[in-house]
Amino acid sequence: MSVKKKKGNLVSKLVSILLIVMAIVVLSGVLKKIYTMFSLQQQAKVVEQELEALRDENASLIATKEKLEDPEYIQTYARGEYMFSKGDEKVFYLP
Repeated sequence: MSVKKKKGNLVSKLVSILLIVMAIVVLSGVLKKIYTMFSLQQQAKVVEQELEALRDENASLIATKEKLEDPEYIQTYARGEYMFSKGDEKVFYLP
């Protein structure tokens, strides 16, 4: 009976070790998936911020484009930035 007990005890230990190893493998897979999900969420936040910045830049460019289609704005801009004058006006450079 002692041999049967030892044999049963050995089988029980092997099954326990096998179950522990399987649990570790499954747990490591789950942890890897959780880490991947966390990384993707962080990347999604960064991409959302970049998208918002690009939307703001796009709105600014559209506003600039609309201004540049207005001849009055172009004339005012050229006079202010490049010292252009109208007809008989004289431009003075002040220090």
